[in-house]
Amino acid sequence: TRLDPARQPHPTLKREEPANARPSTFKQGTSLSDYSVNIEFDASHFRIRDNCGGIPSAAAIDYAFTFGRVDDRPTSDFAVGVYGIGMKRAVFKLGQKVRIHSTPKSEESFSVPIDVDAWLDQESSIWDFEIDPADPLAAPGVEIYSTELSDEAESVFRDPTFETRLRRTIGQGYLLALMQGLHITVNHVPVDIVDLTLKLGGEFESMRESYDIGDVSVEIYAGMMNEPPDDAEPQKRPSDRHSGWYVLCNGRAVLSADRTSLTVWGVDDIPMWHRQYEGFVGIALFSAQRPELLPMTTTKNGIDSSSRLFQRARAHMAEPTRAWIDYTNARKTRREEATKAEAAARSVPLEDVPRRGILKVPSWEPKKTPPQAHVNYAVSRRKIRALARAFGKATMNYRQVGLESFDYAYDQLVEEDDS
Repeated sequence: TRLDPARQPHPTLKREEPANARPSTFKQGTSLSDYSVNIEFDASHFRIRDNCGGIPSAAAIDYAFTFGRVDDRPTSDFAVGVYGIGMKRAVFKLGQKVRIHSTPKSEESFSVPIDVDAWLDQESSIWDFEIDPADPLAAPGVEIYSTELSDEAESVFRDPTFETRLRRTIGQGYLLALMQGLHITVNHVPVDIVDLTLKLGGEFESMRESYDIGDVSVEIYAGMMNEPPDDAEPQKRPSDRHSGWYVLCNGRAVLSADRTSLTVWGVDDIPMWHRQYEGFVGIALFSAQRPELLPMTTTKNGIDSSSRLFQRARAHMAEPTRAWIDYTNARKTRREEATKAEAAARSVPLEDVPRRGILKVPSWEPKKTPPQAHVNYAVSRRKIRALARAFGKATMNYRQVGLESFDYAYDQLVEEDDS
């Protein structure tokens, strides 16, 4: 370690933390809009840089660039990983030459140059890295730059689909931070933000409840983000990729738009996911100062379904899910009423959703209708288009032509309506 305590900090480093900026829950006044993360790569290099405050020199010397578990390491407030973020493992896999450059706020800048093969070949029993003084970055933050990439990294970065997949993965995993204003780019293209909102007003009131289990805080939101589709012409509406349940642990989304049995779909009296249920969004947030208490897998991208903490939360998640299913069932026979009720609701940010223990939706009973029969047969397209023209409505779709022809035959051949 070669840091000079007398070295003067860069004058631009005096920057205040925004209030309530910890990204582990939706809270009014939270903003990360001053912060950014930029990732760029090609077959020859990888670089990631941010302006998020830098690695403090004490943390660099005592923890970040040492190996093994340090017994007196302080517990990070609401971190995601139990043993850190995996930085050293990641840079070893990226390439042969790595340079980590940090400009902490109100401290001297430093860099950690790593030659992987030389480091592995050293005979010393000391595994730590050299930390050298360095010129400051443009803003407090960290830059990691890797060259002489490994064969695996080079192959991945050459894959033309990888960049799109990475952008989508980041957008899902860092959903909450992005919604709070964090800017992330991949090769200069911004990561898309899924701006989750819920609708309030009229006969709709979203659910928002919170409770603590030991040292873990749980907050659950659920409600209508968009109107559900009409089943008469479902093909006219693109499939909704954002509906379903989201589960976040200390701000990291470990499940996004989930529609599986993990999040109650197809369990007990709840049917499996169907397009009919689109428009529903639920979010379950788990927060704990000690990340090992959270119900996520060690890879930090999945849920430990055996966790008692998560099993208890699922009971709370089942109630609004069931309410939404019942509403969409009743909606089929009350389309006009439903359209008016949905139009009266307005979208609000999650932090503005008032606390309410249950999801409120219109409590209609489905109207009783006569038993229905479905008719399905194939005819040539030429004939069906000719029949549409004969009806004087050439733009009718196939379903409308079928209904029109049935009604015509019925009127001609059946003397009275015995339906």
